[in-house]
Formats: sequence, C-alpha cells, structure tokens
Amino acid sequence: MSYLTLGNSPEPLALVLRTLGHPTASYLVALAALIALPSVILVMMYGQSRIFFVMARDGLLPPVLSRVSPKTGAPVLVTGITGVFVAAVAGFFRLDEIAELANAGTLLAFIAVGGCLMVLRKRAPELKRVFKCPQPYLVGTLAILGCLYLLASLPTQTLVRFALWNVAGLAFYFLYSRSRSLALQEQQAGV
Repeated sequence: MSYLTLGNSPEPLALVLRTLGHPTASYLVALAALIALPSVILVMMYGQSRIFFVMARDGLLPPVLSRVSPKTGAPVLVTGITGVFVAAVAGFFRLDEIAELANAGTLLAFIAVGGCLMVLRKRAPELKRVFKCPQPYLVGTLAILGCLYLLASLPTQTLVRFALWNVAGLAFYFLYSRSRSLALQEQQAGV
C-alpha cells in the first residue's frame, strides 16, 4: 500500500487491517477510536478548565474564574466557559483544522521542553532529577530541530492562525495578566 494512500486516509490503522483481511479487527479499532475521541476531548476540557482556574487564582485571569461551587468544590463557571468555547471552535472549524492547531501547540510545548532541558542543566546542575537524560544538549537540540521541522510542515493557514492565537495570548498577558500576577508581585516585593 502506498504511503500516500495511508497519509490521506482518515483511519489509517483500520484501513491497513481491512486491507490485510481483518475486517473485525478493523471495526474494533474504529469503534475504539469513536469511543476514545470524545473521552480524550472531555479530559482535555477538564484539564484546560483547571489550568484556567489556577491562572485565575494566581491573578493571570479575572478572579471570578477562580470561584468554586460550595456544593461540589468544582470551578463551575470556568468549566462552563471552557465548554462553550470548545463548542464554538468545534462548530466553526473542521476537525482536521482543530487537530492541526493542537499539533502546533503540542510542538511548541515540546520545543519549550527541549529548551528548558538545556537551560536547567546549565543553571541548576545540582537539581535532583527523576529522569536522566544522556547528552542533554544533543537531545534538546535534536528535539527542538525535529519539532521545528514538523511545525514548518504544517499548512500555512494553520501557522497563521497559531501565530495570531499566540499574539492574542501575549497581548492579553502584557495588557492584563502581568500587572495582576500574584507571583510577580511577590517577586517584586522580595517575598
């Protein structure tokens, strides 16, 4: 089977299984994907709402978003806002466009991890580490270069949207969050 056929398939693993004559396994893989996708999205939404909750608690977002329900102890408002935002994105963008934006964000996060790996080795070599990384400068550099290559291979429209989203986030940070950051205020106060 051509790699182009696989690359253009929305379900490459199921396609390979069908081609190899395993239709039952193909249907089971497709069913697992159908069940897994909504659960992964739900977990990511809850995770994102908790990130927004902590950001609000730290002053980076409006404090009203850090309120929790007295009955459940959950941040209901920020969870609801996150759900509405995710629903709006799902309503206006195709799934492949959303996946490409998510890939761009993940690649940027991995680039940051590769950079931080090298910076921390230089600034805090005595830090106790749970995981050992042989050749951290080589691994970090290769990780950054690999992620940059994958990032550059994304469609131009995705990169433009990703850049605009990051510019909007940075603008929000410098116009609102930075002056209200509790951590920054404590650092400036010398605490």
